[in-house]
Amino acid sequence: MSWRPDSWRERPARHLPTDYPDPAALAAVEAELKSYPPLVFAGEVRRLRKALAQVARGEAFLLQGGDCAESFKEFHPNNIRDTFRVLLQMSVALTFGASAPVVKVGRIAGQYAKPRSEPTETRDGVTLPSYRGDNINGMEFDRAARTPDPQRLIRAYGQAAATLNLIRAFASGGYADLHNVHRWNLEFVADNPQGHRYRELADRISESLTFMEACGVTGEEVRALREVDFYTSHEALHLPFEQAMTRVDSTSGLWYDTSAHLIWIGDRTRQPDGAHVEFCRGVENPIGLKCGPSLSGDDLAQLLEILNPGNEAGRLVLIARFGAGKIAEGLPSLIRLVKKLGANVVWSCDPMHGNTIKTASGFKTRRFEDVLSETVQFFDICRAEGVYPGGVHFEMTGQNVTECLGGAHAISEQELGSRYHTHCDPRLNASQALELAFIMADRLKAARRNGAARAIGSPA
Repeated sequence: MSWRPDSWRERPARHLPTDYPDPAALAAVEAELKSYPPLVFAGEVRRLRKALAQVARGEAFLLQGGDCAESFKEFHPNNIRDTFRVLLQMSVALTFGASAPVVKVGRIAGQYAKPRSEPTETRDGVTLPSYRGDNINGMEFDRAARTPDPQRLIRAYGQAAATLNLIRAFASGGYADLHNVHRWNLEFVADNPQGHRYRELADRISESLTFMEACGVTGEEVRALREVDFYTSHEALHLPFEQAMTRVDSTSGLWYDTSAHLIWIGDRTRQPDGAHVEFCRGVENPIGLKCGPSLSGDDLAQLLEILNPGNEAGRLVLIARFGAGKIAEGLPSLIRLVKKLGANVVWSCDPMHGNTIKTASGFKTRRFEDVLSETVQFFDICRAEGVYPGGVHFEMTGQNVTECLGGAHAISEQELGSRYHTHCDPRLNASQALELAFIMADRLKAARRNGAARAIGSPA
């Protein structure tokens, strides 16, 4: 079937803002964005696909994490640095446990739009459009803020570009050098068990680096010791923006969505005949596909064929997001179908979105124990079904927030309001994210010791 960057407009589209008051102004912004430089480059995307092909073969592990929804208000270099730093800390723990490369992908530099359960919100008898993310409208509950404004797309592009500029500097300018492993420690991690374990890990890495240098192996010769490859991702929800950022690669003649290295299709927009699937099938980026309880086997079979007709490893990441109480019932049948079809995919786990609850005081939150339970069950189910559990997908932040219950600091429901800063869904803080990384690292290490790389679900 023929594909064009705008062929999605001929398909039914869910969760797109359709209430822009001035369609001509939106079209003008789209035209302006088309003239802007790409945010990412085709060569970087191809490098990520090669890395994800390693994951699909069981030779590497995917760590994907970052904000639920980036906000203009929290845009600050310190926040970007702290989230980047926590992902580095997590990847070091996972690499040490798995003795395998960790592919690092942030939910960053573009994760501004969010699907919402309802198109409108009512407070005290006043009904307004729902908040859909800072690149569409504002969080404040008034008509001016909630009216979609296309100029927000321009601002989102600018902040994504600035974020990428800083991340590239961190990744290649010395900050990510393994010699800095002690300096990555965050103050609010230092007084809990994860801080103690992290310091022990950092000591061992420093000793290993000293030994390697004594043998003549230094960061000058080995790029991986002083730099990291770090990729960006977001949900490809706002299709007018994604279309405006889609360009033909001059070396290959293929289409790439240059808004991010990896884009994903959400659980609410993965209809095989829908606009979001239509758009994603035509670009060369790796595609994530959220797989929840409502995904039927027939739909999954169609999506595999539509999104990866060449069955290429590294093209498609299936992201399970069932919830701790539903994954045991829903995931095995999907795995068996994919195995039966012989599809090359990366299996990843999003233990966040199926575990959201609301407290009596009105806070949306998640229990750390539920996030951990779904993660562990994912590993165990993949092991039992004979596939490689290749990655995890977390909503987390480097800030010391109190948005998810539990963890080593045992955040209580009464504490949620003290530092609840998210604009959308609750995020793990750095301490909780690092705690999960160490638990996963223990299981990776146990699997390695048992001599079965594909048995990551083996009990530690």
